[in-house]
Amino acid sequence: MGLPLPLWFKRLKRKRTSAFKPVILVTGCASGIGLAIAELLYSDPRYRVVATARAGSLAKLRERFKENDRFWIRELDVINDWHRRELIREISEKWEGVNILVNNAGISYRAVLEHMSEQNEQHQMATNYFGPVALIRLVLPYMRFVGRGKIINVSSVSGMLAMPTMASYSASKYALEGVSEALWYETKPLGINVSLIQPGFIRSNSFMNVYYTEASKPIPGSTSAYADYYENMVPFVERLMGLSPTRPHDVAKIVLNVIRTEDPPLWVPATYDATIFYYVRRLVPRRFLLPLLFMALPGARKWGTGYSKRRE
Repeated sequence: MGLPLPLWFKRLKRKRTSAFKPVILVTGCASGIGLAIAELLYSDPRYRVVATARAGSLAKLRERFKENDRFWIRELDVINDWHRRELIREISEKWEGVNILVNNAGISYRAVLEHMSEQNEQHQMATNYFGPVALIRLVLPYMRFVGRGKIINVSSVSGMLAMPTMASYSASKYALEGVSEALWYETKPLGINVSLIQPGFIRSNSFMNVYYTEASKPIPGSTSAYADYYENMVPFVERLMGLSPTRPHDVAKIVLNVIRTEDPPLWVPATYDATIFYYVRRLVPRRFLLPLLFMALPGARKWGTGYSKRRE
């Protein structure tokens, strides 16, 4: 069973002091949670840190942080196999290996399933699932050899409950949740911890960074199929994010707590709504869960009017 956030914080207080400086690799540090994690680690001399981002964001990171012998800034596109291997090779040559991997990089397509092409699906899954899993495979041999390590995967409430117009994003997070749960069993005997950070709605501008497909691009006044879905869901999500009391820095502090904890749990809800969704998913009978959630969506009872015989 999950625990409310205050109890998670109490559980996460079991920390062990050591002169050892773990090597932490963080992906997706250009903005949001990743940037907030980098800021916390930059000012903490107990860690050696590799903050990564795609090429277009490196200049901004280097303006914000000054590199030194314990804080690196490196290019990493998580879907690029050469990038992944070269980075791990460089870290291994200098610092032997990665002790803590924080898989934070991710993207989100805003599109109903019918509007996603195979190429769009591949991009979504490569960034949110295949890339992080490939990095895990690269760091595991060293963690297994030394007999300790942490793999921290930043998931989402979309890995608990899917939402319309975010089908493929939800699928990628469900996949990340599933592989993390299996990995928890596989690595526990080796001294390696696996944790899933599960943020819900966060007050940030991340909704502006979503990807659109050719068919889902916003067109004012559109009457095409699914236009009413987008017309209602886009402001709905933005409004929930605007009302959230949680900011990226708050989630970053939870990640730092997991880093400092000797034996962190697998599931770590990172916002209050994530804790609520956790219990809703488990306590509400399945027969009633989806109809209940459907009724809560704005305008959902009228979706499909005009382009489906079901709605005539």
